[in-house]
Amino acid sequence: MLSNYRDIIKAPVITEKSASIASTEGKYVFKVDVKANKTQIKQAIEKIFNVKVEKINTINVHPKAKRVGRYSGFTNKYKKAIVTLAPGNKIDL
Repeated sequence: MLSNYRDIIKAPVITEKSASIASTEGKYVFKVDVKANKTQIKQAIEKIFNVKVEKINTINVHPKAKRVGRYSGFTNKYKKAIVTLAPGNKIDL
């Protein structure tokens, strides 16, 4: 069971696309634990950043096949959460 809020939220996803939707739409993207559900993610974001969450969309990112020379393997799987904040709320990343 995921007991600590810091275990649920792994890291923010900082890309050009995530920065643009954060500034225009008030949506923030985080890497979260694969076993976490939307309710747990919402509670963790609200407690850690002290904001009001309006909506959460989650995406399971599947592993991709990669090669380095003659060695082949896969990237790690993870879950992404796109968090929509209530109007007037903001997270400084």
